[in-house]
Amino acid sequence: MTQALDRVREAARRRKKGQFTALLHHINADTLRTAFYALKRKAAPGVDGMTWRDYEADLEPRIEDLAGRVHRGAYRPQPSRRTYIPKADGKQRPLAIAALEDKIVQGATVMALNAVYESDFCGFSYGFRPGRGPHDALDALSTAIKIRKVNWILDADIQTSSGRSAKVGWFASWSTESATGASPA
Repeated sequence: MTQALDRVREAARRRKKGQFTALLHHINADTLRTAFYALKRKAAPGVDGMTWRDYEADLEPRIEDLAGRVHRGAYRPQPSRRTYIPKADGKQRPLAIAALEDKIVQGATVMALNAVYESDFCGFSYGFRPGRGPHDALDALSTAIKIRKVNWILDADIQTSSGRSAKVGWFASWSTESATGASPA
């Protein structure tokens, strides 16, 4: 995290209703380099065939060129290759294989956006947050049910965002009834 992004994080924390309209200058050579070093070194090559080690061999000129293209508006992400991996239930999960430079730019963008939005999340939020994952959520749940009296634990699985599933409808009606104290009809 750069000092500039630390200042963005502090401004976002102080001004909850503030708007950030200019973050592109934070995606610079330093954040791109940090994003590069955050990538998995032994990951398979991207759609461009570039490995982490190959890119690192000539890192500084590549990062400076990438930063220049991003700021000139000349950077264009490459189309990702779509592949499917099998799931335990027999279905397949789509997976996009991106080019290495696309992963670097995505990582730097995430760093800039996290500086703005991370302060908005509640302490008990674990999904897609830096340094947090499902195991952390389970640890927190385990601790909470050991030290407090718990009457209910609800496990809701929202399957897709493209349509309303029965589970989502049931959860919405249950949570409304619970909040208002109304009993189900």
